[in-house]
Amino acid sequence: MPETIQVARAPDGALAYAVALPPERLPPVPPRELLRAWDAAREAATARIWGPPRLLLFNRRLDGTAAAAAPEGSETTEIAIADRDARCWAEAVDRLVGLDSVGGLALCLRLLALVEVMTRAAWLSELYDVAPGGGGIELHPTLLAAAARQPLDSTARFDEAGLARLLSRTLPLPAAGVPVA
Repeated sequence: MPETIQVARAPDGALAYAVALPPERLPPVPPRELLRAWDAAREAATARIWGPPRLLLFNRRLDGTAAAAAPEGSETTEIAIADRDARCWAEAVDRLVGLDSVGGLALCLRLLALVEVMTRAAWLSELYDVAPGGGGIELHPTLLAAAARQPLDSTARFDEAGLARLLSRTLPLPAAGVPVA
C-alpha cells in the first residue's frame, strides 16, 4: 500500500490530494488516535481555524486494484471537503498527523464519517453525550472503537447498517436482572 499521497496547492489556496486507492481500502486507525483527532478538531473549531478547501482524488482501477496514476481503464472518485466545519476538522488532522499519508487521510475521513453518521443515525445518540453549554461531546468507547475499524464506503462514509452490526457485537450485554430500556 502506498504510504504517501501527492498534494498540490491550487492558485486559490485549495489543496488537491491524489490518492492511489479508493476510500473503502483505507486502513483502520487506532481508537486513541481517533479520539486525539476529535479533540484536536474541537480545539481548532474553538480557535476558528477553518483551513483551505480540499479535493480528494481517489484512483479506482476498474479491475479493483490500486494504481499510482490514472491509466487507461481507471476512474477517479472525487470527494470535496468544502464545508467550513469539515475544512476545520480536516485542517486539525492535517496539523496533528498530516494528510499526505494513507494513515493520516484514513484518520481524517473516519473522523468526518463519524460526525456525519452521528447526524443521521438517531439510534447512535445512546453512545455519546452532549455536554450542556457547549462543553463538547463525550463518546462511548465502543462507538469510538467501531468508527476506528468500520470500513468506509466508496463515498468515504460509514454504512449505517454495517456500523450497527459491528456495534451489536461489541456492546456489552446487560447484567442478569438489570432491566433493558
